[in-house]
Amino acid sequence: MKRNFLTLATAGLIILGGFSVVQAQNPRGGGARGGAKGHRLEQLTEGLNLTPDQQAKVQPLIDQAKPQIAEIHREAMQKMKSVITSTASQIRPLLTAEQQKKLDENQNARRGKMNARKGPGPRDEMDED
Repeated sequence: MKRNFLTLATAGLIILGGFSVVQAQNPRGGGARGGAKGHRLEQLTEGLNLTPDQQAKVQPLIDQAKPQIAEIHREAMQKMKSVITSTASQIRPLLTAEQQKKLDENQNARRGKMNARKGPGPRDEMDED
């Protein structure tokens, strides 16, 4: 019984960890990652008290870094998804049929919530599991 609980808890943590990272990287969401194009510049301006001249010089640097950061993030998300999938496939055989069913329901519910937040539009590689 203790082993089953531990296994189920581990599976839940893996799923929740993946969900948290996906939620944090969602560019359509709110918070520090979403919002207007100049949000990063706005944060720097307020935090460092940048002059208008400094702002004009900093913005192109931020714009230049964005695609590189996005690519690094995309690669990291793919690697993370691979680890989560691999770990879940190792945990699954350890579960009872009832626990496997519950795991499937939890994963499907998580996918449904992620897809609902994304709204209409093209789907990315994170949806194809």
